[in-house]
Amino acid sequence: MTYDYEYIKQRLAPCGLHCGKCFAFAQGDISKLSGELKGSLGNFDAYAERFVDMLGEPIFLKYPAFKAFLAHLSAGSCGGCRKEKCKLFKNCGVRPCIEKTGVDFCFQCHEFPCNKTGFDEHLHRRHVAINNRMKEVGVASYYEEVKDLSRY
Repeated sequence: MTYDYEYIKQRLAPCGLHCGKCFAFAQGDISKLSGELKGSLGNFDAYAERFVDMLGEPIFLKYPAFKAFLAHLSAGSCGGCRKEKCKLFKNCGVRPCIEKTGVDFCFQCHEFPCNKTGFDEHLHRRHVAINNRMKEVGVASYYEEVKDLSRY
């Protein structure tokens, strides 16, 4: 399948991270699949309590915490970094910078790599590697490489 550049831009943040694979992304895999699992489990609460005794499996005591976590994952509400401020990296300087420069991705800027991202050392290294790869193979080819990979 060939993906339209605008579609790709809605999935890849200006920094190159894959918004579509982020747990906070409303239209992402994690939100969608968590919602499906939540629906499939239905009223599992009563069964989880009984399974502790019936099966001798104390792991079912943790179901309420799992259910709460699943509800959180299924409630992804982020529209992506191109539509709103990043909900994960509060100090992200990429979006404001991209808005000023008018480029779609950091590697397209003449100042790349720079220290304006606000990222910690680990994320900055990842950001540079991602953008170098996009620069090398192109945005569409990079998206093909990562579209089915986990973000985490």
